[in-house]
Amino acid sequence: MIGNIHSIETFGTVDGPGIRYVVFTQGCLLRCQFCHNADTWEIGTGKQMSVAEIMNDIQTYLPFIDASGGGITVSGGEPLLQLPFLISLFKACKKLGIHTTIDSSGGCYSKSALFQEQLGELMEYTDLVLLDLKHINRKKHISLTGMGNDHILDFAHYLSEKAIPVWIRHVLVPTINDNEEDLTKLSEFISTLKNVEKIDILPYHKLGVYKWETLGLDYPLDGIDPPSQESVDFATHILNKAIRAIS
Repeated sequence: MIGNIHSIETFGTVDGPGIRYVVFTQGCLLRCQFCHNADTWEIGTGKQMSVAEIMNDIQTYLPFIDASGGGITVSGGEPLLQLPFLISLFKACKKLGIHTTIDSSGGCYSKSALFQEQLGELMEYTDLVLLDLKHINRKKHISLTGMGNDHILDFAHYLSEKAIPVWIRHVLVPTINDNEEDLTKLSEFISTLKNVEKIDILPYHKLGVYKWETLGLDYPLDGIDPPSQESVDFATHILNKAIRAIS
């Protein structure tokens, strides 16, 4: 089984528990204005790698991964665009007892029979999902990402119904999604989910601006600075009300 891969990080520490072997897949449907991996957007490109190649490589790092309680994380891009590849990869990982995590925005979630069948099989081999919720307001979500969020919220409910452990991730962008009303509504939505173990506020940064420039793209958030610590603490306080509501 072959996947379209953008890159691999062999010592990730922020994409799930412990030390992670992080596979960044190629291709994404969203066009997030703050994306720091805009070079992963194009579908069908990247380096083609087989499951066997990745498994041979990851075994080199297993002593460090196992000792830290880590595992493999497949990110992107949007990994769910390559469901058959993920199924094959995670099946191979489970044979070696490797903890499996998907980092997804849910941007390609579909209720089609084929997608549901493949996703259901993948979830049998998935230990954790890092779910990126960009904005709770549909119109603002369209402005921020180019797409509505209805199917993304459906994906969140799907994971809750399947009882798949989830860590919510929310990139905090000043003037875009950091006001109290939107944060409160997002917290209220999260509180309807039964499977959320953790909420991470990820402060917006400008580290990916050079990629936009390299690709010849105009960076849409030019002039917006990263949030203050006070703003991050405020958002953390509001969103973590959801965790308290769940527990």
